[in-house]
Amino acid sequence: MAATTYSTYRPQLTDAGLEAAKAVTAIDESGQAREGFIAAERALTIYLNKREIVTLMTLGTNPELLVLGWLKNQRLIEDINEIKSLQIDWETDSAAITTFNQIPELDKKLGRKTVTTGCGQGTVFGGLMDNLDKINLSRLHIRQSAIYNLLSALNHHNEVYKRAGAVHGCALCEDIQLKIFVEDVGRHNAVDAIAGHMWLDNIHGHNKIFYTTGRLTSEMVIKGAQMGIPVLLSRSGVTHMGLEIAQKVGVTLIARAKGRHFLVYNGAENIEFDAVPESSAAQNKTQQAMQSQSAISHRENQTCPL
Repeated sequence: MAATTYSTYRPQLTDAGLEAAKAVTAIDESGQAREGFIAAERALTIYLNKREIVTLMTLGTNPELLVLGWLKNQRLIEDINEIKSLQIDWETDSAAITTFNQIPELDKKLGRKTVTTGCGQGTVFGGLMDNLDKINLSRLHIRQSAIYNLLSALNHHNEVYKRAGAVHGCALCEDIQLKIFVEDVGRHNAVDAIAGHMWLDNIHGHNKIFYTTGRLTSEMVIKGAQMGIPVLLSRSGVTHMGLEIAQKVGVTLIARAKGRHFLVYNGAENIEFDAVPESSAAQNKTQQAMQSQSAISHRENQTCPL
């Protein structure tokens, strides 16, 4: 896989973000009217050099970043300097991307499509597993206390979810600082928007942690690795294929992370357990004592004559 090119260049971009939630009236279980909000969902069709590529379902709050990140994570465009302009038009629900040159092997890339497990079904063009062996991630050590601090800080976000529900949130973090937080109707959209932000603003992923409220599937692990991020943290679970890919490319995979609980499925050697909860520590000591006593009893039974 070609290395991502970073520069200070910025293509011509619109600024067409929309409100994330819509006011509605619903009838509750007692037959009473309730005012509230629901998440917006909009179709955005991507046109690359006037060629229709795909339609994304999105909140529409970060459409330019979403499209940029989608192009990058799909490996359709490797160098942001190739993009002349990106225009969002909500009257036609379209995103028009113009490049300085034709995209090489575009037909070949679009000819291979994988429908993923993303919410609302995500789609990956080209070979999903291609070039994984060329990904070289840095090794990032993370403190258990930093994980807890991040989880606590993230509780103050998820604004759209708290207001309207029906969305996933993703965040880019550095140590205990939250750098970017994005919500969308699908976790794959949220990660693409963060990828677009990183690409546009020349942000490297080697010292970052990626958080998601959604599950860590093969698609999410691959996208995180493509963004150069060595640690993925999820409130939800992990799929077996996601774990296999994490093991292959060296991603530290932490899931079921909520409150004081988490499970490290890969890369436990990169975690400094500096804040083990007292109940867990006591339980570990009890288990160790029981194992020790069991070993002593086993040796005595082996040495004692009948």
